[in-house]
Amino acid sequence: MGKYSDSDEWVDVVPIPQDDGGPNPLAAIAYTEEYSEAMSYLRAAMAKNEKSDRALKLTEEIIRMNPAHYTVWLYRADMLFSLQKDLLEELEWLNTVALKHTKNFQIWHHRQVVMSHIPTLPPRETAFLALMFAKDAKNYHVWSYRQWLVRHFSLWDSELPYIESLLQIDVRNNSAWNHRWFVVFARHTDSKKHSIKNGDADSDVPLEIIEREVEYTKAAISTAPQNQSPWNYLRGVLRKKGIGLVELKGFAEQYADLEKEDEVRSSHALDFLADVYAAEEHKERSGKALELLARRYDPIRKNYWDYRRSLLALDQVSA
Repeated sequence: MGKYSDSDEWVDVVPIPQDDGGPNPLAAIAYTEEYSEAMSYLRAAMAKNEKSDRALKLTEEIIRMNPAHYTVWLYRADMLFSLQKDLLEELEWLNTVALKHTKNFQIWHHRQVVMSHIPTLPPRETAFLALMFAKDAKNYHVWSYRQWLVRHFSLWDSELPYIESLLQIDVRNNSAWNHRWFVVFARHTDSKKHSIKNGDADSDVPLEIIEREVEYTKAAISTAPQNQSPWNYLRGVLRKKGIGLVELKGFAEQYADLEKEDEVRSSHALDFLADVYAAEEHKERSGKALELLARRYDPIRKNYWDYRRSLLALDQVSA
């Protein structure tokens, strides 16, 4: 006898067993007896579209055994709303599940579904996300959920200081840099109800925002010149306003002077300058920057830098 077949609470239910394709299935999954029984009762409950406390408790038991079972999560959410359960209690339960299974997508999707039915942001929500980031500052599922949370509850004003605090802790946190981009620019594009094609300048972004982001990124680069994230961010900010990289030529040359090959402080500055010099039609200088990357400062990607250099057609120029 099993937990459910021996329970008075489920005596009225005829369980529906797993159908693996006949008595001799080709690739039957070796479920535990506990899980197989629980699922057989869940199938019976779902077949009748039962929405009850016992069915809700059953989903909790199955999630404990298999937190990636997305059908169970959908069924649970439907019951929560139909039974008008306390959604704040559901969040508290979700906290314990998320801390045990930090990389589970279904948990965070369910949290988003639940949160979409709560009118105001619960006071403990951001504190819990901070706890999750303390465990893993680059957890993709948590960052995706946080972006949704910022947009859904319009948390733009409080979010930027929080991101800056994370970058003070770890300026190399590329996930935080990505989130900063979202906070700074998604707010603006959302309010305008339009999208910007990749590579196109957004003339509606206020210049003071662009200038602020450029200065913030330059300061971040100064603390860790070999950190690629702010260099990429800087390129994106300039592209947003249609500003050429040439405008920051002097800044990049602080970290990579072609006349002082032994004192290059950032391979990313060399990459930046290679594009700057190419835009200025200084192909020889661009080629030298790429040659330094291939030979000395990023040889693991030598083939890539050599390819970039070949596009300059330097042989044709010298001829």
